[in-house]
Amino acid sequence: MPLITFPYGKEVLEYDIPDARFKGELVSRMHHYRAEKTQEVLVDFALEHPMGTPPLRVMAEGKKKVVLIASDHTRPVPSKIIVPRMLAEIRRGSPDAEITILIATGCHRETTQAELESKFGPEIMGREKIILHDCDSPDMVCLGKLPSGGDLILNKLAVEADLLVAEGFIEPHFFAGFSGGRKSVLPGIAARKTVVYNHNAEFIAHPKARTGVVEGNPIHTDMLYAARIARLDFICNVVINAAKEIIYAAAGDCDLAHRDGREFLLSKCKADASLADIAISTNGGYPLDQNIYQAVKGMTAAEATVKKGGVIIMLAKSNDGHGAPEFHKTFAEEKNLDRMLDTFMKTPKESTRIDQWQSQIFARVLQHAQVIYISDAPDEMVRDLHMTPAHSIEEAVKKAEEILGNPNASIVAIPDGVSVLVSN
Repeated sequence: MPLITFPYGKEVLEYDIPDARFKGELVSRMHHYRAEKTQEVLVDFALEHPMGTPPLRVMAEGKKKVVLIASDHTRPVPSKIIVPRMLAEIRRGSPDAEITILIATGCHRETTQAELESKFGPEIMGREKIILHDCDSPDMVCLGKLPSGGDLILNKLAVEADLLVAEGFIEPHFFAGFSGGRKSVLPGIAARKTVVYNHNAEFIAHPKARTGVVEGNPIHTDMLYAARIARLDFICNVVINAAKEIIYAAAGDCDLAHRDGREFLLSKCKADASLADIAISTNGGYPLDQNIYQAVKGMTAAEATVKKGGVIIMLAKSNDGHGAPEFHKTFAEEKNLDRMLDTFMKTPKESTRIDQWQSQIFARVLQHAQVIYISDAPDEMVRDLHMTPAHSIEEAVKKAEEILGNPNASIVAIPDGVSVLVSN
């Protein structure tokens, strides 16, 4: 019996899957990859050998107002390693530069002071100027139109910077293809109006708006355009393993460095689908499994390998509850998924509802398979979102067997659903 370990918050849950029922464990090979250099050396090397740009210290020469875009609390970016090195490089080139760390919250809730301290450490918290992006702030600048026709409205601090740079990490993303790179700008520091247009129903339903796909992906096209117009001059992006440790780093031009990082990731993260009656997935534990909204990402990996009409068992601690009031409201008020999706598709791009994109993808998952949700969220909240609550893997598997009417239903395990690219 294979014993599978599943991340759950800051802990793990284990489950023995009977040999006769086990269809496989889909794991990104990067979790077993061992870099030849330390995390610090990897970042230092990337900063010293940027792609398509001079070193950051050279780019900083003569610059007075520098903005460094940093990820928010929903991303496990090892900022304690990346950001101090980027700041040091900037100050080597321009010792007197006024530097602002701008937290790319997108349309997420504000990052708390405790979360910022955990992310950066007390030294940066006590020394640096840190500003939280607010997608609803009136203090924004319109930079024209996106290729899709939407208004490109961005944070004024970033637009007025002499030098705009970003940290980040690269992982498979369920509709943008990959995280990182251009996403620091859109949605990271964009106005809500810009984000919702980019995440419209037509684009989300596009066959190229899928995990691991950027060519022909209309969402990616808008994002890269936004980064170029914003003059995102330099990035340092990393690839991390299951322990949230850096195993690869790329720096330089926001597209070239991102391409390099995602090519490395693709060489390690692909796994062939193994169709099963039941797929058990996670969101990789903390910080990505703090709410139900984010957990949809891990479900899409299970969607790719569970049979039509099967059961997805999703593990996500969800200590922050649903994480998105509109997302919760959409499912609590509409029980007919066909009608919900039809409404989304008929909604004009400029009228896209907040979090409609996540609801659209989640509804697609629910149409493919029933979802049993293991979490700390209230059972009623889970039911509001059209799922069946459970509080252990054993309980969830038993419920899945009852739903399927099959005590010997086959099971596939996906210990980290956001780090693996499941290909059919």
